[in-house]
Amino acid sequence: MDMTELEKRITRLEDIEAIKQLKVRYSHICDDMHNPDNIASVFVEDGIWESPDFGKAVGHAAIRELFVNFQKMFSFSQHNMMNPLIEVNGNHATGVWYIMGPWDFTETGAKQWFALRYDDEYVKVNGQWKYKHLRVAMRMAEDRA
Repeated sequence: MDMTELEKRITRLEDIEAIKQLKVRYSHICDDMHNPDNIASVFVEDGIWESPDFGKAVGHAAIRELFVNFQKMFSFSQHNMMNPLIEVNGNHATGVWYIMGPWDFTETGAKQWFALRYDDEYVKVNGQWKYKHLRVAMRMAEDRA
């Protein structure tokens, strides 16, 4: 194997790890009471957060406002991300993730388990991976005691 091929392989592995770390940062922001002040840091300026179950927001200001609403809606969440399938193509990438975790609703006091699927699009900007389009779909919601 020549050095160019080896460099490409190493870059791909580093990119996959950086995208995994991006998802971890996103999860920490969500589990920090859906922190609206930090959420824009993981999205490009015209990024999209979208869910048929929870709404759609385009751009930093709208995503921040969506997370202000989540902060009011949920008193607790725990994002347990798993099973990433990440494909890197230069400065663009896609990812599929699954999540299983508990959520507590502020207004009703309901406590539920959610199973969700994320279908993400990422872009590398100035050497840093960011979300271009995050899609999340509910797969299961079940009451918990």
